Amino acid sequence: MADRDPDTIKQEIDQAREQLATTVDLLAERANPRRIADDVKARVIEFVKKPAVAISLVGLGGVAVLLVIRRIRNR
Repeated sequence: MADRDPDTIKQEIDQAREQLATTVDLLAERANPRRIADDVKARVIEFVKKPAVAISLVGLGGVAVLLVIRRIRNR
């Protein structure tokens, strides 16, 4: 094994430590519950805004309202 300069070894350790700190910070940001919730909320809103989905939801809502009215009338 070649002899390595202690200063070079220290620099490599410091660089590895910086890379590890950056990686830990990125993982902490990805795992942030508020960010995850915001991402899920944005995806759901984007999905619901699609015309086919919006029309389907309106149709389901209408059927639900009709069923409730029918059930109330049949009492």
